[in-house]
Order: sequence, then structure tokens, then C-alpha cells
Amino acid sequence: MRVVTDQLADRRRSELPLDAYSRVVAEAADRVGPAEIQVENRVGPRGGFGSGMILAGDGLILTNSHVVSAARRVRITLSDGTEAEAEVIGDDPDTDLALLRAGLPPGTKAASLGDSKSLRRGHLVVAIGNPLGFESTVTAGVVSALGRSLRGRNGRLIDDVIQTDAAVNPGSSGGPLVSPSGEVVGVNTAMVGRAQGLCFAVPSNTARFVLAAFLHHGRVRRAHLGIVAQTIPLPRSLAVAIGAEPWAVRIGEVELGGSAPAGGLRAGDVIVGLYGHAVGGADVLIRLLDAETWPLQRIR
Repeated sequence: MRVVTDQLADRRRSELPLDAYSRVVAEAADRVGPAEIQVENRVGPRGGFGSGMILAGDGLILTNSHVVSAARRVRITLSDGTEAEAEVIGDDPDTDLALLRAGLPPGTKAASLGDSKSLRRGHLVVAIGNPLGFESTVTAGVVSALGRSLRGRNGRLIDDVIQTDAAVNPGSSGGPLVSPSGEVVGVNTAMVGRAQGLCFAVPSNTARFVLAAFLHHGRVRRAHLGIVAQTIPLPRSLAVAIGAEPWAVRIGEVELGGSAPAGGLRAGDVIVGLYGHAVGGADVLIRLLDAETWPLQRIR
């Protein structure tokens, strides 16, 4: 009788509905998980494993620049174990993003990029990757902060970075950071080894701009201001008075010898427009500073 009772109790527990948190995480993982891949770089001493995500069934794959690190071709493994060779068709260390192309089986699942501008502190996010070689690992957490700056391998600052406490470990770089709706809102890029719960992701809006540049020009063409940029909200009364967006960019630091001080920019300035184009955040400023430069509108 005891055995039968225990079996019935186990069955009832297994049939209980998931709590809201578990359901959201599981659904996001199920939606994007099949599009997450493992990337193996076999070139040089920096070779190793990372993660990536399929963005189109015809073979476009997004990952980190530091994952491909000087390689022209890498090995990828899909979530079902299928292996293939992928060509690096775009590499931008300034945003730590790279684009691959591979021949994929028909019907391969792809992820979709969402709007990272919709994120707020406290929003739930799910990170998917291959930490330390453990395939398709899922972690969850919240957006800890927005508008961070992170120094890349080439010394330049990556602006408008997402900070999250969703665990990202070596091997997870290049994997998707996913919203509860199942859209990719970031590309996991870094962790701080001497801290806990301090991980970073490049926002999907920056990734979308970089992808377009790769596909049109094969590289990212941009001007360089030499500033540390942070997205900030503008007081509603001020935004209405000057006809600006609700969000703008504040200059945290100015690099000496760069074009910013030559143009009169200094720390504390708030950029609201780029000659007719509203600057509603650091990601917008990055997109506008591509092939040409325009005079800046700023508030002091």
C-alpha cells in the first residue's frame, strides 16, 4: 500500500502546473534553444569553444568576435548534434560581434532579434549557451542595469551594454540573452571572474545595426567620437520643450586626443540629436556614427 501511495503522490506532483516563473523560463528556452549552437575555433593559442545563434535558416549565425578570434573558418555543432563548417563573413571587435555563414539542414530553427530598448531593470531574462562545454545550458536572472560601458579586447569601449545576473561562464560567450517572449535581446559577451552574478551582453539593437553593416559592406564603417556614452532618461518637460526623444546620451568620459574634445564635447554633456536625427540612446548614436559625421546637438 505504501508503494502505491508514493507512486500516486509522485504522479500528482508531476501533473501539477508549473509556476509562472518556471513556465516563462521553460517556454523561452524551448523557443530559442534549437537555434543556439556551439562554436569551435581551432586556430592558434586563443582557439576554444563558444556559443552562437542561428538568425536565418539559410545559414546566418551570430556570435562574439572574441570567439572567432582571427579564424576564417570555425566548426559549429547544432542543438541536435549536427556538425558543419562555417565561414566568418564579418568581424567587429569594437562591438565584440561576428557573423558566420554555414550550410544548414532544411528546416533549421532560427532565433529572432527583439528590441533591447524595451528592457528595464528588473526584467526577467534567460541566457542560453555552452559553458565549459556543457551543451545547451539555460540560466535565468534579471536585467541588473542598462547603459553600461565595457572595454573590448582592442581597448575601445562597447557602449550601451546590458548587465545581468543570469549566469554566463566561459563557453557561453556569443549565446543568446532571451526575453520572456522568446526574442533575443542581447548577445552574451563577458563575465567578471572575481565577482558573482556580474555578466554582460551586447544589446540586440546594436547587433541588428552591425549585422546590416556586415551584409551591405562586409565590415562596420563608423566615425569615432572617443567618448564613454550612457543612455539616460530626459525629464518629460525638457524633452517636450526641445522636441527630443524621452531618452538621450550622456557623456561620462572624453578620450584625450580624440575628435570629441576637438569638437567641443566634454564630460557631462547630453547628446539629444545628430543634425536632424534624434539620438534616443547610445545604440542609436552608434548606428548614426557609421560612414559620415554630422554636427551634434547637445545640452549643457
